[in-house]
Amino acid sequence: MKNIAYIGLGSNLDDPFKKTLTAINLLNNYHSKIRILDRSSFYSSTPLDNIPQEDFVNAVLKIETDHSPIELLDLLQSIELKMGRIRNKNMRWGPRVIDLDILLFNNDIINNNRLTIPHYDMKRRDFVIVPLFEIAPSLILPDGDLISDVMNNLQVNKLQKIKQTNS
Repeated sequence: MKNIAYIGLGSNLDDPFKKTLTAINLLNNYHSKIRILDRSSFYSSTPLDNIPQEDFVNAVLKIETDHSPIELLDLLQSIELKMGRIRNKNMRWGPRVIDLDILLFNNDIINNNRLTIPHYDMKRRDFVIVPLFEIAPSLILPDGDLISDVMNNLQVNKLQKIKQTNS
């Protein structure tokens, strides 16, 4: 069965733009059960929780996959590990080489000890909603909210679209 999922990407260490592209390429090139359908622009965002660190590079992917939500989570975490992600439970919103989050999976609502879908705080995060709205402006969230309404009510902080050059 083909599933549609939206993946949030973020990085703020070791050339974050390049790390974000690497994660996209790993998903696209090495996993036959995943097909990238769309990608948002890249955005620069300030870190959460006022922890002193570099700004993040963020984007959102729309993918098609044969994986279950847990299989997709395992795959994303294996990519994070392969890219050098170290999870620090003492600093939840600290710096990271790469962060890959399942934002939405079909129209499913999942809440267990490993996974919460929709992503638990996505409606308040401009670095999630703005790129998600960019690639899916007519999306209806599992709770029935329109992404356009969420976008219209969102407080956008210092989020900036990253201008890309062809090189």
